[in-house]
Amino acid sequence: MSSTATRAAQSAAGPASAGTDASVSNPGPSAEQGGPRGPENPQSRGPATDYADYRLVPSRHPWRWVGTAVVALGVAAVAWSLATNPRWEWGVVAQWFTAQSVVNGLVETLKLTAISGALGFILGFILALMRLSASPLLVSVSWTFSWIFRSTPLLVQMLLWYNLGYLYEKISLGIPFTDVRFFEVQTTTLISQFAAAVLGLTLNQAAYSAEIIRGGILSVDQGQLEAAAALGIPAWRRSTRIVLPQAMRAILPTAFNEIIGLVKGTSIVYVLAYSELFYTVQVIYNRTQQVLPLLLVATLWYVVITSVLSVFQYYIERHYSKGAVRTLPLTPLQKARRFFATHAAVTDNRARSAR
Repeated sequence: MSSTATRAAQSAAGPASAGTDASVSNPGPSAEQGGPRGPENPQSRGPATDYADYRLVPSRHPWRWVGTAVVALGVAAVAWSLATNPRWEWGVVAQWFTAQSVVNGLVETLKLTAISGALGFILGFILALMRLSASPLLVSVSWTFSWIFRSTPLLVQMLLWYNLGYLYEKISLGIPFTDVRFFEVQTTTLISQFAAAVLGLTLNQAAYSAEIIRGGILSVDQGQLEAAAALGIPAWRRSTRIVLPQAMRAILPTAFNEIIGLVKGTSIVYVLAYSELFYTVQVIYNRTQQVLPLLLVATLWYVVITSVLSVFQYYIERHYSKGAVRTLPLTPLQKARRFFATHAAVTDNRARSAR
């Protein structure tokens, strides 16, 4: 009777308490035997590793240093040649760099650039809007304008405007196809050297600016305009608050390249005998026969102007990059501070490791 009760109790308890043989033949995983790790088995996680005493080892870039050394050697060789070759005549360059005649020519160059650039981009903006309009006539006129002025050299345009008096003796303003005249003047009086230079540079710049602005406007996603129109935002506000801020990111780099090209393009005005920077330098070296030093004077002034424009370009592009990048790009001063702070931290870690 007792043996029967014992067997019934064992069968009711199941295999877990059936005996030691069952528990030995089917052992469960344990932390000591390398069981599964994870949230289901938190006891299997080891203690957190302390990295405080680990030494920081900077990554090695041997080829970067090789390339830097080669470039530095080339720069040093060029600098040494510029400093030691007496034929550069740096004394003559310093003498004429701030001469009154050269400064006056520089002022005329800046004046031509400012007036032609401003008028060119205003006219280019109008032409871009004409090109994007639904009117076939406006589209045709805008396309023809850009086609003509981009197909002819700037030098030819300049000479054509300067000799406009040969084609039209008088320029008048009045009612077309009638004898009513409100204003009339001799063409040779109206189209002076300065007027011909501004006219040629402005119209040539407008042809290129129109395509730059048109491309920037087309780069904005059309879906944003449709969404803004669906919300009932007026067309003018859609253009000024949605389209243009985004289009400026595509327009600015190429537009500044055009302005920089315009600065150098003013040198072509020398064919009109207008006393801008390059023509002034030519007059001086024709008299003194110091050709290379005077050309170097003009070169350095052009480098100064384009460098200042490049700085403006960087900060204006940085301003319009808001909303397009998560963080604004660092300015050169911020990059320098970050560089020195990083290298100071690495130096401190190496000193601590040495101790």
